[in-house]
Amino acid sequence: MRIRILPLLFLAAVSLARAATASYDLVVYGGTSGGITAAIQAARMGRTAVLIEPTQFLGGLTTGGLGATDIGNKRAIGGMSREFYGRVWQHYQDPAHWKHQKREEYVNRRSGPNDPNEKTMWTFEPHVATKIYDDMLREVRDKVTVVKGERLDLARGVVKQGARIVRIVMESGRAFEGRMFIDATYEGDLMAKAGVSYHVGREANRVYGETLNGVQTGHAVSHQFIRKVDPYRTPGDPRSGALPGINVEGPGEEFSGDRKVQAYNFRMCTTDVPENRRTWEKPANYDPLWYELLLRNFEAGDHRAPWNPVWMPNRKTDTNNNYAISTDFIGQNWDYPDADYATRAKIWQRHVDWQKGLMWTLAHHPRVPERVRAEFQRLGLAKDEFTDNDNWPRQMYVREARRMISEYVMTEKNCRRDEVAPDSVGMGAYNMDSHHIQRYITKEGHVRNEGDVQVRVRPYPISFRSIRPKAAEATNLLVPVCLSASHIAYGSIRMEPVFMVLGQSAATAAVHAIEQGVDIQRIDAAKLKARLEQDGQVLDFDSPPIAPSTARIVLPRTELPGVVVDDLDAVRVGFDRNSQAHPTYVDSGYHHDNNDNKGNQTARFVPDLPRDGRYQVFIAYPVNANRATNVPVTIRHADGETKVALNQRRKPEVQNLFQSVGTFRFTKGKTGHVEIGNAGTDGYVTIDAVQWVEVKP
Repeated sequence: MRIRILPLLFLAAVSLARAATASYDLVVYGGTSGGITAAIQAARMGRTAVLIEPTQFLGGLTTGGLGATDIGNKRAIGGMSREFYGRVWQHYQDPAHWKHQKREEYVNRRSGPNDPNEKTMWTFEPHVATKIYDDMLREVRDKVTVVKGERLDLARGVVKQGARIVRIVMESGRAFEGRMFIDATYEGDLMAKAGVSYHVGREANRVYGETLNGVQTGHAVSHQFIRKVDPYRTPGDPRSGALPGINVEGPGEEFSGDRKVQAYNFRMCTTDVPENRRTWEKPANYDPLWYELLLRNFEAGDHRAPWNPVWMPNRKTDTNNNYAISTDFIGQNWDYPDADYATRAKIWQRHVDWQKGLMWTLAHHPRVPERVRAEFQRLGLAKDEFTDNDNWPRQMYVREARRMISEYVMTEKNCRRDEVAPDSVGMGAYNMDSHHIQRYITKEGHVRNEGDVQVRVRPYPISFRSIRPKAAEATNLLVPVCLSASHIAYGSIRMEPVFMVLGQSAATAAVHAIEQGVDIQRIDAAKLKARLEQDGQVLDFDSPPIAPSTARIVLPRTELPGVVVDDLDAVRVGFDRNSQAHPTYVDSGYHHDNNDNKGNQTARFVPDLPRDGRYQVFIAYPVNANRATNVPVTIRHADGETKVALNQRRKPEVQNLFQSVGTFRFTKGKTGHVEIGNAGTDGYVTIDAVQWVEVKP
């Protein structure tokens, strides 16, 4: 009997293994926006697909709080990606979907969501994105199997025969066989475990002949400290050690490469509707030392509210990082891309703790300016979003992790259209955008951020070769999310609608490889292009060169004549939105009213004049077609008050920035002022600086 038992046990084991292995035409690992479009495209082309998501929710950042779609030129978005935004538009046509405001109240805002020419909408609530993806997947449920909660086994998860992947194995032992595979995760685990070359961090400029890669201390002017802030635990005493989160080794050699990655955060969905708003709660493991730098920054004079809540429908926001210390947990994610699951979980939780502690601090700490506290008490997490995760976003914003190194690497040259890829599978159109990467101490003993780069691009094609590995490494794998790009080029490509585009194109290529019976590197390029265009993908269009006039011009107030009071030194009620979108401004940027809360925002500029006399008053503002034509300005001078209306759509007379509002008599000192408001205005009101230039008799 024993002789017969062993074969029976062996056959049973083989049978169980087969039962635990499912086979599909296309195996998609990662239920991000790119993974979802890939699975759906395979189904629409008549193929079976499995969509494997390691967590319990689909959609990545698109359903995880990033409702303020980043893309730049929306003409670059086609195919299923544009279909998604069309479905968003259709959803919000139904009055029943407007619970906390009327549709007209939202659409009529200057920052209204509609494409002027098409029925698309680019802003949305997280649960709406989830519903749309669920609907799209339900339509192909006969071809797409969705599997949640299965995570790739990092030790034995990829089985290959030569350069072909045969199956992938989950930690549970469940396995999935496929003819083609797509890694659509933000981390690139399948790609890495398949033996595909990749990079983590920044390349030196010299690697690909770039100018915006590597360490960028000179370029990092946005979201920067504008006051001198002491970095040491005991102020003024380097022996006490630096405060948490500061890299005491310094930033590194300018333009050199490193293994550091841009900061992560969570895109919170907040609201100002009292019945739907949660108050900010203090985390149980709150560590005040982590917020000391923030409090010192306020005490140094930077009284801006450090976040960027962008309004979504129903009085909700997609909230992002803003200014020197905000929701980005700078420098605390460098180990994340290559880490094991346990280490990643710790890093993830530290980001949750940081951001929750930050929100509580900003709303309640007595060292935070009262006006800032009021702003953070006005908004809180929306109770009807992320209801399965205590209203907190389920996806951390992994802005970059691993990046594949294939036979074609997208670089800064592509983003500038100095080099145009001929084998396009989609387009990028957003700025080359890197968030800060580290904090360091300057030689003068102050803290500074490093890594932020924001440079305009011309819409450009993304190469097919950048989403497929080298043939020697994998012949049936595509990587539309952790694609082959330099750090700075990836900063432009890494947008959710682009991931949707690339996911769809990757699946199209995968099906062609199956149909043609060839490796992914050998499919018919002409047939691929024809099918992509048939499905509405936008592969390229020319755009005018960036005009030289848009080159950034920063005017230091210390180099301007007369007495200049910057917007940061004005006494502001409201005017909390900071910007550097216009290329010309004084010092570190300008503020605006977000075309909102009319009649309740003012900015008073008070000069300290050296002597009695007549002064010509100039107001600096960045001109734009969306500005107000009737900005109320009150000039308080020695002879009383004068009120004027300023047309901020009119090009200013001096340096394209300063416009005279008259000449008045002032007395010495701080007796006069200029106050700018937004009552009754018909567009955005901006404030940058006010200048007093003495008129000699």
